[in-house]
Amino acid sequence: MEILLIVLVAYLIGSIPSAVIISKLFYGFDIREKGSGNMGSTNTFRVLGWKAGLVVQILDVMKGVAAVIVAVKIFDGVLPFPNATGFEDITIVKTIAGIAAVLGHIFTAFAGFRGGKGINTALGMLIGIAPVELAVAVGVFLLVVVASGYVSLGSIIAAVTLPTTMVVRYNIFHVQIEGYNTLILFCAGLAVLIIYTHRSNIRRLFEGRENRFNKLRIFHR
Repeated sequence: MEILLIVLVAYLIGSIPSAVIISKLFYGFDIREKGSGNMGSTNTFRVLGWKAGLVVQILDVMKGVAAVIVAVKIFDGVLPFPNATGFEDITIVKTIAGIAAVLGHIFTAFAGFRGGKGINTALGMLIGIAPVELAVAVGVFLLVVVASGYVSLGSIIAAVTLPTTMVVRYNIFHVQIEGYNTLILFCAGLAVLIIYTHRSNIRRLFEGRENRFNKLRIFHR
C-alpha cells in the first residue's frame, strides 16, 4: 500500500498541468489550442514568450524533483518486494516515483489525459539519479538546438544520449556505476518513452514541417 500511495501521489504531482494553468490564468486560453497543441515548455516559449516558457519549464522540472522528495518522506525504509538491483531501496523508490511523475505529465489526470512530452519532469527526476549522464545529455541537447533550431530533435537525441553515455562510461572507461544493470534498462526505457511521445515531431522532421527556433540557431545557411 505504501508503494501504491507513492505512485499515486507522484503521478498526481506530475499531472499538474503547469502550462495549461499559466495560459488560462494569465492569457485566457488553453495553450493546447495554439502552436503545436502541446502543453510543454517548448510550445509555451513559442506561443507565450520566454518569460512564461521559463516559468513552465521550471515548474515542470520541479514536478520531478517534488515527486522524488515526497516519495522519500513517505517511504518507511522497507520495500515490499525483494531488491536484486544493486541499488539501495530508497533509490528504487525514487525511480518509481520519478517514472510515475513523468507518466503523470504525459497523461495528465487534470487535463483529459492529454499532456506534454515528459522531458522536463524526467529531467527533475534524473538530477538525483544519474547526474553525470544527465549533464552530458543536456550538453548534447544544447548543441543540437543551437546547431539546428529544433528543440524536438535535441530532446530526442538527448534521450538517446543518456543510456549511451552510461554504456560508454561503464564498458569503455570502466567507471563503476552502482546498479548499472538496472539503471541502464531504466534509462533505455525512458528514452523509448520520450521518443514515443515525440512521434509526431519525428514525422514532421522527416516531412520538413517541424517548428524551428531560428533565434536559437548559431549556424544558418
